[in-house]
Amino acid sequence: MATPEFISTLRETAGHQLLWLPGVTAIVFDDEGRVLIGRRSDNRAWSVVGGIPEPGEQPAACAVREVYEETAVRCVPERVVLVQALEPVSYPNGDVCQYMDITFRCRAVGGEARVNDDESLEVGWFPLDALPDLNEFSLTRIKHALADTPTWFEPTA
Repeated sequence: MATPEFISTLRETAGHQLLWLPGVTAIVFDDEGRVLIGRRSDNRAWSVVGGIPEPGEQPAACAVREVYEETAVRCVPERVVLVQALEPVSYPNGDVCQYMDITFRCRAVGGEARVNDDESLEVGWFPLDALPDLNEFSLTRIKHALADTPTWFEPTA
């Protein structure tokens, strides 16, 4: 994932210390019930689409933008399915970030799935019974997007 310019600017003064950042994930389904998955160029792993909102950008708008930028698919967010604070991530350059992820269930409304930027090696539509090897992060979000339940969040103690 390319580092947004505003984060690079923050890093000039913050150094590698922990940054608390918003994150957005989009679980996109087509009319056949398939889910949109991409293979990332940074780690070669299959994953759902996501990114970081720009300052002032609404989370749903970020989901739409990220899906289009990475896959050339146009989508409409339908509902928030999950809100979760993630564990801190340490990057190879020493930067540390922690994300508050907001996951949206989205419906595809146009475009042809294809690699649309340098963040992906492959993108495609996958039937739920033929998903590529996905990490727990992606599988959990797909599961919640399929559930007909209220937004999931970590319960309070």
